[in-house]
Amino acid sequence: MNPLVSIVIPCYNYGRYIYQTIKSVIEQNYKNWEIIVVDDGSDDEYTIEELEKLKKIYTVIKIDRSGPAVARNVGIAAARGEFILPLDSDDMIHEDYLLEAMSAYEKKPSLGIVYCEAEFFGSIKGKWNLPEYRFPDILLDNCIFVSAVFRKSDWKDVGGFNENMKNEWEDYDFWLSLIEKGGRIYRIPRVLFYYRIGHASRSQRSLDRFLSLYMQLYENHKELYLENIHLLFKRHLEAKRLEEEFSILTKNPFVYSFIKMLITFLKYFSLLKRKFLNI
Repeated sequence: MNPLVSIVIPCYNYGRYIYQTIKSVIEQNYKNWEIIVVDDGSDDEYTIEELEKLKKIYTVIKIDRSGPAVARNVGIAAARGEFILPLDSDDMIHEDYLLEAMSAYEKKPSLGIVYCEAEFFGSIKGKWNLPEYRFPDILLDNCIFVSAVFRKSDWKDVGGFNENMKNEWEDYDFWLSLIEKGGRIYRIPRVLFYYRIGHASRSQRSLDRFLSLYMQLYENHKELYLENIHLLFKRHLEAKRLEEEFSILTKNPFVYSFIKMLITFLKYFSLLKRKFLNI
C-alpha cells in the first residue's frame, strides 16, 4: 500500500515556524506525499517572503483571510492524494507518522480517522494527555486533534470542514461528521505529533463561549446527539453517582484531611517538575 498523502498546511503569518513544519514532513519515512500550503491572507512581510520562496518547490495557494476551515478546504480541494493530513504551520510530526497511519489503513481499510498520541512543545512541554477515543464520550469532549489522517473521498462526502465554525472547533465538527458517516477511529499508541503552545492560544475560552460552541455542534449534528441521548444520560448519571460518593467520602474528617494533603503535594510536585525538569 503506497497511496499519495497530501499534507495541507494553512499559514497565517507563521513564516518563522513553517520551515520546521515542512522539515518534519520531508523527514518522513513514508515517501509518497505532497505538500500544499494555503496562505490564509498573511500580511506579515517576513511570512510573505518565505511563502514566495516555497512556491518554487511546493504548491502554495493564496487566499484572502478566511480562517482555518476555509483554508483547509481550499488546500484539500487542490490535493491529489487519496489521504489527507492537515498540519498547522507551527506544528510538527514524527518521522514515522505517515508510515504508521498508512499501515493502519492497510490492516483495517474500514477506518475513517487515524491519529496518534501527542506532546506539547514551545512555551509548555510534556505529554498531551488526551483521553482515548470512545463513543459517545466524543459527543461531549473532543479527543482528536486536527492533524489526523483521513480519506479525501470522506471529506468530500461530508461537505468538508464547516466554514460556519469561525476559527474554533471546525476540526471537532468535522470528526463528528465523519463519525456520523460510520467511520471507525484508531489511535496509534505512539507520540507522533507535536503541538506548539505559544504565549497566546486560541484554545482559551470563556464558559459562555464553550456553551455557545457546544450548542452549535448540537445544531450541526442534532440527529447524532438525539440518537445517543440515552448513552449521554447514562454517562451523566455515572458522573453524578461518583460525585455523590466522593462527597460522602470526604465528610469523614480523616479522609478529607488526607485528600487535602494529597492535592497539596501533587500541586507542589507539579511546580517542582516544571521548575527543574522544564516539563
